[in-house]
Amino acid sequence: MPSSTPPALWRRGWGLALLAALSACAPATPPPSATRAHPAIVSLNPCSDAILAEVADPGQVLALSHYSRDPRSSSMDVALARRFPATRGTVEEVLALHPDLVLGDTFLGPAARAAYDRLGIPVTQLPIAMTVADSRAQVRRIAALAGHPERGERLVARIDAALATAAPPAGTAPVPTVVWQSGGIVPGEDTLIADLLRRTGFASFSAARGMRQADVLPLERMLADPPRLILIASDAHGDGDRRLHHPVLAALDGTRRETLAPGLLYCGGPTIIRAVARLREVRASL
Repeated sequence: MPSSTPPALWRRGWGLALLAALSACAPATPPPSATRAHPAIVSLNPCSDAILAEVADPGQVLALSHYSRDPRSSSMDVALARRFPATRGTVEEVLALHPDLVLGDTFLGPAARAAYDRLGIPVTQLPIAMTVADSRAQVRRIAALAGHPERGERLVARIDAALATAAPPAGTAPVPTVVWQSGGIVPGEDTLIADLLRRTGFASFSAARGMRQADVLPLERMLADPPRLILIASDAHGDGDRRLHHPVLAALDGTRRETLAPGLLYCGGPTIIRAVARLREVRASL
C-alpha cells in the first residue's frame, strides 16, 4: 500500500479484502437446522424490527438493528427493542450469529448482498411501505417467513381496528395539515404518513400546494400561507432546528400546533397503531 494512501482508506480496503477472503473460503451456511421448528432471523431495519418482534418467538430473533435501541430512530418501544441483541449490520456481525434468514431493506449494499449470497445466507429485502395496503402485505410476509402466519393476521386485524377507531365521523371536513420535519422538510403525497392522514380526517396542506417528498417548506412561506394544523415532527427542542418552534408561529391566527413523534412517520406494522392513535387524539383536540 503506497505511503500516500490515507489510513482510513487503507483500513477500509483491508476490511473489504478480508471479507472477500472470508466469503470465498467459508463453507456455505447450511439450511435451517432440522431441530428448529422456525427460522432464526436477524433484522437490519427498524421497520422490520418492529414487525418481527411482534410475530416471531423471542428465541427466533437473533438480533434487531441498533436503530431500534435509540429513541431518535426507533419505530418500536425502545424497552422492548433492548430485550433483544442488536447489530450494526456488518456482514461479519451477522455471520457470527449464524442466522437462517436476514431481513434487510432495499438500501442493502450490493457488496453485502453478494457476500450473503456467497455465504449461503438467505436475505429478504423489504421495500418501504408507502401505504396501509403495503404495510398489511409486509406484515403478512414477515409473519410467513417467521413461520407464524396466524400472528401476522392478528396484527393486521389490530391495525385495521385501530384505523377504524381513528376514522373521522362521516361528513367531517378534512383538516388542512402540514407535517413539518427538521430542516423544514415535508413528506410527499405518496407516503405512508400521507395515507394515515387521509384515513384519520386530515388533508396534506403541502401536497395540495404541489410540494413533494422531502421538499422544504420555509418558515416565511408557512407564515404567509398558514394551514389549520402544523404537526411538528421533532423532539421538544426541534432536533436543534429553531424554526420548528419559532415564537412567531404562536402569532398565527387560526393555526394549531401539535407534536408528532418522528418515529411514527416512516414504518408500518404496529407503528401504524400508535400513529393513528396520536392523530385521533390531535383531531379530537381541535
